[in-house]
Amino acid sequence: MISIMSAWIHLFDGAPTREFPKGTALFRAADPVRSMYLLRSGMIALERPMADGTSLTLHLASAGSAVAEASLFADRYHCDAVARVDSEVAVLPKPVFLRDLERQPRAALSLIETHAREVQAQRARVEVLRMRRVADRLDAWITLHGEPAQGDWSTVAHQIGVSPAALYRERAKRR
Repeated sequence: MISIMSAWIHLFDGAPTREFPKGTALFRAADPVRSMYLLRSGMIALERPMADGTSLTLHLASAGSAVAEASLFADRYHCDAVARVDSEVAVLPKPVFLRDLERQPRAALSLIETHAREVQAQRARVEVLRMRRVADRLDAWITLHGEPAQGDWSTVAHQIGVSPAALYRERAKRR
């Protein structure tokens, strides 16, 4: 039996895939929303360009997740989607995806559940980012997610809003 959490993923069975080398964009802010994306491998960042030339990372999509599903009912994207590493993405035209959701209520419910869990995760991330000290942010992140794999500490630094150097200094204090 398919988990309700992943029942929507089968909508991408047979969908064409595209490769996006590190640094390339799936789409840019103000582009029309024409497709729904499923990240097969890699990592895609949803970034909002800022006036000072920097980017605000709104979300990091990992393998098995939809990219910019919140834009499904928008006319235009409100951010850029940029490959952080070489990535492979399945692409479905927006009308096909919406038609399939209408025909398959279980898939629609699973997408809603996936999105609800993402909202919960974002709320938790906001609370972590509100903490002033790196130590407190790290403790909160570990409480929520557990110890990361050895090579994933730079991702943790990004998720808690500190530089990798600041995170490594904090980790060194704990040894």
